[in-house]
Amino acid sequence: MKSVYTLAALCILVLMVVSGCATTTQTKVEVTPGICTFLGEDVCSRLTAGEKGQAALRWVNPNAQPTQYDKVMIQVIAFVGSDKASPDEQQTLVDYFQTALSDKLASKYPIVDRPGPGVLRIQVAILDAEAATPGVRSVSVVVPQVKLLGAASSLAREGKFPFSGGAEAAWKITDSMTGQVLAGAVDRRVGGGSIASAAQWQWGDAKNAIDAWAQMTADRLYAYTSGAEKS
Repeated sequence: MKSVYTLAALCILVLMVVSGCATTTQTKVEVTPGICTFLGEDVCSRLTAGEKGQAALRWVNPNAQPTQYDKVMIQVIAFVGSDKASPDEQQTLVDYFQTALSDKLASKYPIVDRPGPGVLRIQVAILDAEAATPGVRSVSVVVPQVKLLGAASSLAREGKFPFSGGAEAAWKITDSMTGQVLAGAVDRRVGGGSIASAAQWQWGDAKNAIDAWAQMTADRLYAYTSGAEKS
């Protein structure tokens, strides 16, 4: 019996080491009418798979001149085609996304509230958000036997851990004066196997996804407007 407990403890320790840093994971995105409504059919039809560190699907206008932009406007809009979160929960996530983007982008650009020369308009739509089940998820993450029972089918179906949440969002970046679309993107992230995330607020996985997106937006946009990245 002692050896059984020792083995169980070892399994939990290994699981914590392996999954402790996996806060969220990027997963497959399927193009839906809601995405195309937001981005526009022209952009939607040109989306291609992103590389590591980029959105799952993206398009950059080859005719744009990104280095002329040095200021940003930010607008996070309400949900498109999702009823999994209540109106209050939706507004909480929208407000959080607005703040997260502002905080990250403010380290690289002046944030403005009106169109003008050199101003990029960044519009983001939260397309979907799924709550986690914190108590049950904690068991699935910490107890290897329970985790293994659900992991195979869950990962094969959605690329995520059992009982975790997640979110999907789309970005449209335009010239604030002319409305020319400069880039579009879609990404989806789901909860990983992080022990620290297991017992969090039920929308914590969506919050973690937003944090990752805010950093990605700031990094990719700055690389684009500074001329370090061409597409």
